[in-house]
Amino acid sequence: MGASPHVEAFLEMMAAERGASRHTLDAYFRDLDDFAGFAGKGGMAVEAADTETLRDFLSDMADRGLSPRTAARRLSALRQFFHFLMADGRRKDDPTHGLDSPRLGRPLPKYLAPPAVDKLLETAKRNDGAIARRDEAILELLYAAGLRVSELCALPASVFARGQSALLVRGKGNKDRTIPLGLPALRAVEAWLELRQPKTSRWLFPAGNGAKPISRFVVTGLLKKLAAQAGVPPSSLSPHVLRHSFASHLLAGGADLRSLQQMLGHADIATTEIYTHVQEDRLSALVKNSHPLAGKKG
Repeated sequence: MGASPHVEAFLEMMAAERGASRHTLDAYFRDLDDFAGFAGKGGMAVEAADTETLRDFLSDMADRGLSPRTAARRLSALRQFFHFLMADGRRKDDPTHGLDSPRLGRPLPKYLAPPAVDKLLETAKRNDGAIARRDEAILELLYAAGLRVSELCALPASVFARGQSALLVRGKGNKDRTIPLGLPALRAVEAWLELRQPKTSRWLFPAGNGAKPISRFVVTGLLKKLAAQAGVPPSSLSPHVLRHSFASHLLAGGADLRSLQQMLGHADIATTEIYTHVQEDRLSALVKNSHPLAGKKG
């Protein structure tokens, strides 16, 4: 159905004041249009909806089998729409106030088992040439330091000096953090620095003539290629999977959450806690072997 003048005004505001992309605007339109269709069946205009209608809409989405994530996104769009109407003086109340977003649950991070990572590293080491040394250094850093792909691409060559044992990374919010590095990662980077071209580029991993850093798409592509060579399903590997593997393997090895939070650059430890699933087997074994009552029969 056609958008109401109020929805059109909201979308114009999102484009002009917030710089929303066409993709984002289309998503907002679809979400608001779905609600408009629901409210219209009861003879209510989208801009005049009350809390009860919105609550019924949430129930209707569940009945239609829409995922909690989709329902939460549509409720978020409606919140922003009604906030706009209030700020613009077109409405005095917010009917979304007091409505709880659908519970999304927390998906477990995907990560590789240590043998799969070993296969990737061994394959990278066997390849010859400058590009192979670059790819090996990238793989080592992603896994050894748990970097976001954007952080890896933005690394300047000057961040490495011979003899150092830690990496200084600038992450989200321009916050710096220091991550200890193992000898294999340091050696891989040193081998790449010997061959890196052009030498004058400021980037550790330059692209083309060195004016720009390597792109995340190139990094993802080279990982897929390495995975295929190593006999690891390419669909199971991405830069973020290596970051998850770094975190999961550290926790499984006994690292504490606070240290892991610092190394990952998480502002909130609640974000780091998604990795605690890997501790379950270790903690169960700890209780079984250490608790004084664990070996007693009831």
